[in-house]
Amino acid sequence: CHIAEVEVDPETGGARVVRYTAVNDLGTVVNPLLVEGQVQGGVVQGLGQALMEQAIYDGDGQLVTGSFMDYSMPRAQDAPMINVLSHPVPTKRNPLGAKGCGEAGTSGGLPAVANAVIDALSEYGIRHLEMPMTPARIWQAIQDAKGRSSA
Repeated sequence: CHIAEVEVDPETGGARVVRYTAVNDLGTVVNPLLVEGQVQGGVVQGLGQALMEQAIYDGDGQLVTGSFMDYSMPRAQDAPMINVLSHPVPTKRNPLGAKGCGEAGTSGGLPAVANAVIDALSEYGIRHLEMPMTPARIWQAIQDAKGRSSA
């Protein structure tokens, strides 16, 4: 279970994850510190995919976001403190009871952040937004929703 709390600034369209908790069943945890780091890194990767990462190509098929000067990716300032909890249920498929955690953060992070943004925009009647949910897309969705409500 991954839960994200997101704040959206309606004036700029900026979305910021302010609190995040991840509870995973990874089976027997051999190294808790390693697991925590792996889950946190995956959550930030999911946050990036939901809010900022986008490969953009020009009309000739040339990638125009081919460097980190052009391709937005999450940095430390974009990530909240991520509370990682474990609810281990050891598997019977191996003697250790471990399940692995490589994809847990990303698999939970992406939908948790995206759904939290949609929840924050629900007061405008917005129920869907393409990813990445950039400030420009969020702002435009809010403007479009305001236009529909005043028409």
